[in-house]
Amino acid sequence: MTPSESGSTGGGPANSTPSSGAPLHTSRLVRIDDTQPPPDADCVLSSRIRLARNLLGFHFVNKASPPMLADVVHRVQSARLGGPFTGGVRWVNVQATAAGDRLLLFERNLISRPFVEAQHPRGVAISSDETASVMVNEEDHLRLQMLAPGLQLVPLAERMFALDAELEHALEFAFHPRFGYLTACPTNVGTGMRISAMLHLPALRLLEELDKVQRAAKDLHLAVRGFHGEGTDALGDFFQVSNQVTLGRSEHDIVEEFSSVIVPRFIAYERAARKALLERDAASLDDRIYRALGILRTCRLLTLDEAIKFLSRLRLGASTGRLTEVPLALIDRLLLEVQPAHLSRATGCELGEDRAARAEFVRRSLR
Repeated sequence: MTPSESGSTGGGPANSTPSSGAPLHTSRLVRIDDTQPPPDADCVLSSRIRLARNLLGFHFVNKASPPMLADVVHRVQSARLGGPFTGGVRWVNVQATAAGDRLLLFERNLISRPFVEAQHPRGVAISSDETASVMVNEEDHLRLQMLAPGLQLVPLAERMFALDAELEHALEFAFHPRFGYLTACPTNVGTGMRISAMLHLPALRLLEELDKVQRAAKDLHLAVRGFHGEGTDALGDFFQVSNQVTLGRSEHDIVEEFSSVIVPRFIAYERAARKALLERDAASLDDRIYRALGILRTCRLLTLDEAIKFLSRLRLGASTGRLTEVPLALIDRLLLEVQPAHLSRATGCELGEDRAARAEFVRRSLR
């Protein structure tokens, strides 16, 4: 990848039109604790915490002029980024970055879809381990984001609070004593915090019990979205569940409820469904898993939807111990690498002309 980037090890100012830098890491997410497998990784692909912040004295992004937005980028670049950025930060001038490289950042969940397609001045800071990013001039002036595999919301929150505190020393955020942090979207007013977990729920779909997810989400005032969040489809039985209420509750209360009550409820539903599948007809489940493996090892053309669907079945097999020859870590890596921009970078294929390249890449990976 060769987007316009600038490297900085201390989180200090970077040139607003940086030069080309080193490529991103090959792993999607670096574990907060590398000594143990990610918690609840059988059902939770990843956790994310996001904070929305706006600078006092500046119009919201949708009302600001390009010079004002460029000033916002400069001010944020000049601020010190703490927390996970203390080990190094890379600034990417997204406005000057090629479309394929913007798509690659989106596939890695480092930027959002609207951020890919916008035209105004904007940038993103990426931590050296890619567990954190700060989008500047997305819907709000700052979108702070933390990522981790499995269910790790509490340690993510600690890192996020450290980053937020560091930034508040350097930048003055728009804040109301009654309503909290002011944001472009009224649903983010208050803490400005969005918490989400990417859940893998294949057994609930096979048993046609996804209505449990929908009912629970409605009761708990949650949003259920697709593979890449808002506005995307639920490919391969992956669903992003996130909070919708940010006003009237503290950040710590939201994190505690989401990590100890909400996500465990969905995990319990899915694990019960997997147990029921095995008790009802283990042979049929094994057949579904190994048919998917056979297709992936022999196919010559493979769409993205097909790849995610069959990798989802392999993931169910690996998570339940029915498939031992393909590690869960390899499946999770392939879920990223079969996506268009990553596949193009790995194989040289053209975006949109990638079915043969994807099939060959997956066959080679599963040998």
